Amino acid sequence: MNLPADIQGLARAAGLPARPLHLAVGIFDGVHLGHRSVVDAASAAAAADGGLAGVLTFWPHPSRLFRPQDPVKLIQTAEIKARHLLAAGAAFVVSEPFTPEFAAIEAEEFLPHVRRSLPTLAALYIGENWRFGRGRRGDLALLRSEGRTHGIAVVSAPRINLAGEPISSTRIRAALASGRIEEANALLGYAYYAEGKITPGKQLGRTIGFPTLNIPWQPDLRPAYGVYAVKVRGSRMTAALPAVANYGVRPTVEQSPEPRLEVHVIGDCVLGAGDTVTVEWLHFLRPEIKFAGLAELRAQIDRDRAQAATVLGV
Repeated sequence: MNLPADIQGLARAAGLPARPLHLAVGIFDGVHLGHRSVVDAASAAAAADGGLAGVLTFWPHPSRLFRPQDPVKLIQTAEIKARHLLAAGAAFVVSEPFTPEFAAIEAEEFLPHVRRSLPTLAALYIGENWRFGRGRRGDLALLRSEGRTHGIAVVSAPRINLAGEPISSTRIRAALASGRIEEANALLGYAYYAEGKITPGKQLGRTIGFPTLNIPWQPDLRPAYGVYAVKVRGSRMTAALPAVANYGVRPTVEQSPEPRLEVHVIGDCVLGAGDTVTVEWLHFLRPEIKFAGLAELRAQIDRDRAQAATVLGV
């Protein structure tokens, strides 16, 4: 099936096959285990009736519109989110611009608005607490009522719990911000990661025996500054390399105005400037701190590397 995978707005969602459309709807920041249960429900229903499973999500986050002075910091970019939703089983993803005009749509008009662009819409799949429409007045009960009026089924996926609490993007953000990377990964259902192209650095790490890969990366949500056991993979590599990473402002050597991601590969490194890499964050070793000088920094990095090697089973 030759479909446009990442569609920018409902107005551009033309030309889909004339098959029953099962649409998962939500913000889906992080595309965590709970989000994937919603997409799974749409995919299973589509497979059962010969239909098509898709996702309707929104960008930017509604908080950018309603409280621009303090918006929600997002786990992923729109592009990475769409990639994860497609990998979860969606045939396509519609990213609807969350504009003042869209936010002003009354809750009762939401289904007709979507169906004008997606006329074969058969069912919507949402999380049980999802809200929609002007003033966030729409809820599951209203959506089901409107669904009966318009002949569209509405399916609610129950929240998934982990360690006795619901999985949520808010919970993942809190875990990342406080260095609880293993908890964040368990909630996501995959390893949190950074992507970027290696750029030449100042070679300071090489002078103290720890050459690093410098990876420009400025996420919306900044994880806790510190040292992590990670695995790094190049775009042309099949196996990931064990490594130790520092994310922060490097207070001992320069106090960077913006945080930087530097990765030291444990063992032979075949990566260099110009390579695009993915860094999977697996274990938080320690917070970033300022040392008295380079000798003290070097001794600590040596301990960090040894600890990372133990954690990663090198």
